[in-house]
Amino acid sequence: MFLDENYLLKGKTARDLYKQVMDLPIVDPHNHANVKEIADNKNYPNPWQLFAATDHYVWEVLRKRKIEERFLTGDAMPKQKWLRMAAVFPELAGNPVYEWIHLDLKRYLGIDEILGPTTGLIIWEKASEVLARSDKKPQALLKEIGVEVMCSTDDPVDMLEEHKAVNKSMGQTVLRPTWRPDKAMNIFSPNWKPYIGRLENRFNMRIKSVKDLVTALRLSHHYFAENGCKASDHGVEIPYAGDAKLGDAEKVFKIAMSGKRPTCEECGVFMSYIIGEMAEMDSEKGWVFQMHIGAVRDVRRSLFDGIGPDSGGDVSNHHLDILSPLRKFLNRFDNRLKVALYCLEPGHQPTLATVSRAFGANVNLGSAWWLCDTPIGMRRQLEYIGSVDLFANFAGMVSDSRKLLSYGSRFEMFRRIFCDVIGEMVDYGQIPAPVAAKIAERVCYSGPKEFYNL
Repeated sequence: MFLDENYLLKGKTARDLYKQVMDLPIVDPHNHANVKEIADNKNYPNPWQLFAATDHYVWEVLRKRKIEERFLTGDAMPKQKWLRMAAVFPELAGNPVYEWIHLDLKRYLGIDEILGPTTGLIIWEKASEVLARSDKKPQALLKEIGVEVMCSTDDPVDMLEEHKAVNKSMGQTVLRPTWRPDKAMNIFSPNWKPYIGRLENRFNMRIKSVKDLVTALRLSHHYFAENGCKASDHGVEIPYAGDAKLGDAEKVFKIAMSGKRPTCEECGVFMSYIIGEMAEMDSEKGWVFQMHIGAVRDVRRSLFDGIGPDSGGDVSNHHLDILSPLRKFLNRFDNRLKVALYCLEPGHQPTLATVSRAFGANVNLGSAWWLCDTPIGMRRQLEYIGSVDLFANFAGMVSDSRKLLSYGSRFEMFRRIFCDVIGEMVDYGQIPAPVAAKIAERVCYSGPKEFYNL
């Protein structure tokens, strides 16, 4: 039956394993939390805000069903948007968005109705009533979901005051920052030079050279460390080798600062140098260097021009060469930097799995990312990890989400899938049941907590 206790679990062994991990605390080393929302700790104004207002996964599948943009990111009222979504929601069945939203409704709002054209208004009214309660404010929901620690994604200029406020309010370190310096590295962007100005203002200094830029980034890195940061995160279409020379990077820096646009090759030189310097900072502090590889950004021009980035126009590309630069990068930092590798293209997963195996305990696979973060994508990744790399070294599940309830629904989906994968291995005589139980606990909780020093 739909989302019952046997959801995603084929056999008794899988169900028994899941019972052992289902209530473990959630350790989420990578998400895109709205930290201000959690710090303000106000009731969500309506169900649309909680379920779909910030989720480009939802927008994309609704666009496929010809829902007009004004009912997604436009000026329609939240209730109108919700009802337009409900009108076509049965047509989303088979996509994980269909499961995630129903899991959120069922598990955390106590709503069992199936979302559709005849139930949209009923669910809107029920959800609105539940969300008005004091026990459904963001911080209370984090406790209900079982989040022990979560790592948001933050810019080097951020002051992190809201992180401090959340942790003080909740009485423990629940929310940690993650250092995401993409804007400082992406010299190809028209927003790069204005961003350098923001760094100057943040650290009250002039940035006239690459050395100055690295100094500013190091000041930010220290500040994040003082505020509980344990990892950096880097979104790259292809990895950078980290082997460029300072003098060559300086030439590119001067071109960009003069207002000219560097060539693609010149951009690559600068970015390779900067990423190497940032990895050195992580190595010094024992942070985890998270590398998200392969997102080809903003391929649909009308979305980018009309709405901006993160609006549903990013894709994967099987033909990217990720091994050549990654090999150089990992050799430079061999045995002195923890690295978590994520890829968007499922065809790259075997390469990352074998690279992880070759480079030992400090280089581990991150969870199936983004478009691979589905029952099919997770299962395929986990089956391959089990046969090529090691479950015990898996960097663990991350929500990678902008929605608070996703910390529950996405982790539940992952834990069920993982228990089903190893439960099947127990049933096939590949793993003793007690060993499988220990592996399940490690993958779902203690392993990521240990790897990320959380």
